[in-house]
Amino acid sequence: MLALLGSLVSLAVGTSFAKSLFPALGAEGTSAYRIVFAMLMLMAVFRPWRRQWGWADALPLGLYGVTLGVMNLLFYSAIKTIPFGVAIAIEFTGPLAVAIWTSKKASDWLWVVLAATGLALLLPLPGTDAATALDPLGMGLALAAGFCWALYIVFGQRVAMRYGSMATPMGMLAAALVVAPVGVFHAGSALLDPQWLMAGLAVALLSSAIPYALEMFSLNHLPKNTFSILLSLEPAVGALAGWLVLSERLTLLQGLAIAMVMAASMGTAWSAGRRKAPSDEGRSVI
Repeated sequence: MLALLGSLVSLAVGTSFAKSLFPALGAEGTSAYRIVFAMLMLMAVFRPWRRQWGWADALPLGLYGVTLGVMNLLFYSAIKTIPFGVAIAIEFTGPLAVAIWTSKKASDWLWVVLAATGLALLLPLPGTDAATALDPLGMGLALAAGFCWALYIVFGQRVAMRYGSMATPMGMLAAALVVAPVGVFHAGSALLDPQWLMAGLAVALLSSAIPYALEMFSLNHLPKNTFSILLSLEPAVGALAGWLVLSERLTLLQGLAIAMVMAASMGTAWSAGRRKAPSDEGRSVI
């Protein structure tokens, strides 16, 4: 449990630090740093070149990796204009949708209603203070990132069954091929500045390498439903990191919305655990 909580804290701090690089590199350049450096680290650890690959492997790994890369770009673009914790809560609709879609219990729709109510609280209401209203584009990007997260879970389960641990570095390679050109186009030569290179390496370590290692350890020592329930704390950890690192303050309604989405996520994980259904909501590599 401590390893998983450490993973959540490292991921939240790393992403908050990444947001501080946006003025110099943009969301696209920072995302490129994270994906490319994480890919290089995973390649060094897993050494996928030891396995023989064919063209038949390109499609499943490509779908997995492209989804991963686009998800990261969308999420980083979302937190440019909306608070970190809120963006995570909106993005959590992806795995929630997968869990409900695979459920056969009518009672699980309670969690859909709870999550939908939480998201509704984030929408601008008549009379809402314009200074605290969330940017609609940022919310849309976070929701699109959640859709990609749902696809990532579906594609990830398939490639994990087929390729095992080798799926992650190869998927990250495909993600890098998508994200790196976008980052170069937007950030240009700034990506070669030594100070930003070191900052990008720190982002990859804090938001990818360290969380991935801790999550793998926790997965080997925790039941999957317990892992998923604890993972549902991520929006709260993200909101706390956003407050401490970025001075992002949430309104009471936004905090309540995050709590409702977290409760819905915990509920679906608990329900899935009772059914003993497989679950794969790990996300540290993204």
